Amino acid sequence: MTTNLPTTDFGVAIPFVTHLGFVLTVFEGGLSEVTYEPQPEHLNSYSVTHGGAVMTLLDVTMAMAARSDLKDMGVVTIEMKTSFMQPSRGHLTAKGHLLHRTATLAFTEATVFDAHGKPCAHATGTFKYIRRLPTGPKTSHPLNAPEKPLNN
Repeated sequence: MTTNLPTTDFGVAIPFVTHLGFVLTVFEGGLSEVTYEPQPEHLNSYSVTHGGAVMTLLDVTMAMAARSDLKDMGVVTIEMKTSFMQPSRGHLTAKGHLLHRTATLAFTEATVFDAHGKPCAHATGTFKYIRRLPTGPKTSHPLNAPEKPLNN
């Protein structure tokens, strides 16, 4: 995917990410940044961003950090550990970093910050690089990707 940043094009169609309204603002050299303006339906009973939405933001941000080093590959989450430090309120920005990569795995981290720059949540994650999604022992589906690979 050739793209100008910021964009809502993450290189593959992810309906849930589209629903949440994530915007990719950094995608290069092992770094990523995704912004998010939570809507009322994304809040929990305490009127702060639901933890599931925050974890999705962290997951997508780490995946994009992993993909920023191998833009023609997809990734799937193998493991993710999240720590919530304070409630996530208002406009959120997640910053991701590719810590290490092998031929098949990416080790990443990301932090979500509120509009005042205070960290709200942090995660580490392991992702597997893939070209196609397996559907059975001898079959696979291509990634739900646009015609052109993601490039800066």
